[in-house]
Amino acid sequence: MPAASSSDAEPARRAPAAAIVGVAGSELRAEERALFEVRPPFGFILFARNCVEPAQLRQLIGELRTAAGRPAAPVLIDQEGGRVARLKPPHWPAREPARALGRLAERDRAAGREAAWLHARLLAADLEPLGITVDCVPVLDLALPGATPAIGDRALSADPALVGELGLAIIEGLLAGGLLPVIKHLPGHGRARVDSHEVLPVVDTGLERLRASDFQPFRSCRGAPFGMTAHVLYTALDPERPATLSARIIGEVIRDELGFEGCLLSDDLSMGALDGSPGARAAGCRAAGCDLALHCNGRYPETVDVLAAAGPLEGAARDRAERALRRRQLAEPLDRSAAEARLEALLATVEPALQPGA
Repeated sequence: MPAASSSDAEPARRAPAAAIVGVAGSELRAEERALFEVRPPFGFILFARNCVEPAQLRQLIGELRTAAGRPAAPVLIDQEGGRVARLKPPHWPAREPARALGRLAERDRAAGREAAWLHARLLAADLEPLGITVDCVPVLDLALPGATPAIGDRALSADPALVGELGLAIIEGLLAGGLLPVIKHLPGHGRARVDSHEVLPVVDTGLERLRASDFQPFRSCRGAPFGMTAHVLYTALDPERPATLSARIIGEVIRDELGFEGCLLSDDLSMGALDGSPGARAAGCRAAGCDLALHCNGRYPETVDVLAAAGPLEGAARDRAERALRRRQLAEPLDRSAAEARLEALLATVEPALQPGA
């Protein structure tokens, strides 16, 4: 199937900054427009504050791309299903969390894979008509007891092999629908006991155990176009720096051991797990080996800082980013009503979780 438009087809303009950023509200502000015209980011990410209804959102996305001077600039969103969904009823359908797919697969592997593909294909059908091109799924972190609820039912299963299988089905379903997936959070957030939105998690698990469990789903899905790091400190991998800021983890683990060759994003640099100014965080993640600095909160002074510090997207990082965009294809035909009915029938057989986040 022919690839959809990529940055190669766009007229030459300014080299974008190696960053993906958010904006403050449902309309592009004058100061944001002026900033992006002078220092355009590689792409943008949307949150609930940006998404009021379909016509408004399509207009905002068009204005973002126009300001950046790149008609195919990627627009990202975290639309997982369950509690992590930026698009909500009544304008967009509510979808089940990933753990429901995992519970189905634990009982019937084939049915779980089918449901995971349908779930992703329908997510793509929700997003693609709006002009969104990248969905930050699948979550490949393990659903482990005692972990922070920040992951909880966003995780598919505690079984590494099963998470890898379902992750591949989600990747394939998104690609079939014209969306690019992002595997997260490399090299595994499932053992974190505190919320990285607030503080830095520290994981003391040994390397061999990580290799036998947490790493497996990422190794299975290493061919994904995009990946996202974890703001987690792994004492067995780098006792001084979290993965997002660790050249050792990015180079030796994510790139070499897990074999991920795609475009690597930081997790949101405005999260509480990291220290320092937004610009220092952006420079730090880029120096460690992240191809793109991700900054989500839309606060204008921070966005200015991040775009200045991230530097231009060039060299191997640019090549990986452009190669990732070329993976996007035109959406394959879908009988949406039949797909919705089939997914509903499959998930109707899954018993509700016994407790929140299970």
